[in-house]
Amino acid sequence: MSSVRGPILMVAAMAGFAIEDAFIKTLALRIPAGEIAIALGLIGGLVFGLMVRREGGRLMNLRALKGAVLWRNLFETGAVMTMVLGVAIVPLSVVSSILQAVPLTVTLGAALFLGESVGWRRWSAILVGFVGVLMIVRPGMAGFDVLVLIPLLAVVFLTGRDLVTPSVPRDISTFKISGWGFLTGVPGGLMLLAITGDAPVMPNALEAVLMLGTAVSGILAYAALVLATRAGNLGATTPFRYARLVFAMIIGVTLFGERPDAMTLAGAGLIVVAGFYTLMRNLRLRER
Repeated sequence: MSSVRGPILMVAAMAGFAIEDAFIKTLALRIPAGEIAIALGLIGGLVFGLMVRREGGRLMNLRALKGAVLWRNLFETGAVMTMVLGVAIVPLSVVSSILQAVPLTVTLGAALFLGESVGWRRWSAILVGFVGVLMIVRPGMAGFDVLVLIPLLAVVFLTGRDLVTPSVPRDISTFKISGWGFLTGVPGGLMLLAITGDAPVMPNALEAVLMLGTAVSGILAYAALVLATRAGNLGATTPFRYARLVFAMIIGVTLFGERPDAMTLAGAGLIVVAGFYTLMRNLRLRER
């Protein structure tokens, strides 16, 4: 049982994130994306704030505004804005496909900005993955939709967040980092409301329940992700991150009537294969 605990938790986490996206897309039919981000930020911040309190600490302190933590929170703010807006107005299958490129962009960023040595195998995988992204985005082609640039921008912010995270001081607990990450939804949501010009809407009873379901699924998914990464062999657990794409495709087709075309599916396949290889190669080199 211990050998499958990590993969099971990772699959559960990816299912939770896909469910969270489905809630967001449903709410976005009437509730502005910025308002959704604010609600998620407040609920998640409250939950993790209580967890930090149980540890004997305080969530709100000036360390959130210093050094690597500040940079992480700034990247997180951009990621929240582009993720929530992207999920709200772009097909889930497209958003999830593009997000699978994050392992590739993190490897690329580590080589360009952190001086990490990247061999020809991983450079080749990065190139293949970017070809897959181009197949989905289709710049200059008849099927190009400028809205797909929103999840592409989310990849940039998520990459920056992941690159700066190892520099966060080790004495800062995971609960604090998570709480600060959720709270970035508040300024991010306010900026989204200002950019889109949307006015806040009073949610009805059903929408309030959906909002709570969004927050709960996101928090549980995050908790499962943390447990999965601590459960054992990362090499056996990490590849199951790509289950999110499967769940997103199923939800997009069954609940929202999405019909990804052959080029989108082929591009997603290239990204997954390239990202999977890059992840496994990174883990193998780390073990050495």
